Formats: sequence, C-alpha cells, structure tokens
Amino acid sequence: MSTCGRPAAVHCSACDAVCCRLTVILESGDDVPPHLTTRLHGLHVMARDPEGWCLGLDGRTMNCRIYASRPVACRSFVMGGPYCRSIRDEYSTATTPSGRNDHEENR
Repeated sequence: MSTCGRPAAVHCSACDAVCCRLTVILESGDDVPPHLTTRLHGLHVMARDPEGWCLGLDGRTMNCRIYASRPVACRSFVMGGPYCRSIRDEYSTATTPSGRNDHEENR
C-alpha cells in the first residue's frame, strides 16, 4: 500500500514473477515450442520445472524467453490487475521470514 492509501504501483521488473508459477492452459492458436508444453489432467499447458516455474521463464533474468510468442493466457494477464494483486498477496502472506515460500518448503 502506498502512503496515499492507494495501492502501490505494480511492475513486472520489481516482482517475484509469481504469475510464472500459475498453470497456463494453452489455446489452439498458441504458438509455443512443444518442448515447453505438457499435458495436465487432459489439458495442454505450459510445462514447469521441478520448482514450479514456467519453462518459458529465464530464471537468471526472470524474463519470458518466448515473450513474442507467449500464450494468450499470458498476454491477457493484466499486470497490477485484481488477479495479479491477489496472487501477489497470497504469495507474500505464504512467504516465511527466511524469504522462501511455505509452498516450496512443503514439497
């Protein structure tokens, strides 16, 4: 929250990229390299690494490696929108004092 009582601005460059840990269901028109996708409960989705990060994410820079051809679901995700803020809030309340997320520690 900002000092004015309004929510602080949200920008991807200052985020933990929690949206890159969400399940991204691919649509028929999405042009994602097959090695970055998988099937989950019968759905075609973006694959994730063992820690839960989207395989399209460059872990060093925390930027999308396929930004120009990212899925519709990613293109539609509104930075700073209600869903973005909701998952950021959920993530921050689940983060322990050590800086790790409780969900990660419970694996």
